[in-house]
Amino acid sequence: MRRPTRDLKSQIVASTAIIPGERIERRILLIRGQKVMLDTDLAELYGVPTKVFNQAVKRNRNRFPEDFMFRLNRQEKSEVVTNCDHLKRLRFSPGLPNAFTEQGVAMLSSVLRSERAVQVNVAIMRTFVKLREMLASHADLARKLADMEKKYDAQFKVVFDAIRELMTPSVKPRRRIGFRAEEAKRR
Repeated sequence: MRRPTRDLKSQIVASTAIIPGERIERRILLIRGQKVMLDTDLAELYGVPTKVFNQAVKRNRNRFPEDFMFRLNRQEKSEVVTNCDHLKRLRFSPGLPNAFTEQGVAMLSSVLRSERAVQVNVAIMRTFVKLREMLASHADLARKLADMEKKYDAQFKVVFDAIRELMTPSVKPRRRIGFRAEEAKRR
């Protein structure tokens, strides 16, 4: 049996390195008003242990100023662990995770030089751009709706109110467990 050629090996690596955008989107968090990705998630996407990932970043610390990367404080770590099921493993970790902004993720391509790192970086950058476009289109839609509402008279107010209601995320009321004393008196 012949061994695969170098080109075939690189094709196999390339095909396994493609990561669905939805998987990346779930890893983007909003912390300190910025969209960031945590070192543990990035290490997983790049296919390296978190310790190795952070060592590479540490060796190149001058490439990651505070607007590219910052360390979470204990409260932020606690909130992230509580709100993100995939980060439960961080609960008992003594260290605080690093958070990378979009610029920090872009800088990682110069630090991590494997073929997989390049492909993962491209996928992450595309996801950040897609999210930015979605936010911009939503804001643009809201602005256009407001302009139309000003332009047309009150007879369409009901239609505009219905569209606005459809645009806002629905909040399901929490079902109460147990009963109140007043309910017990009625029975």
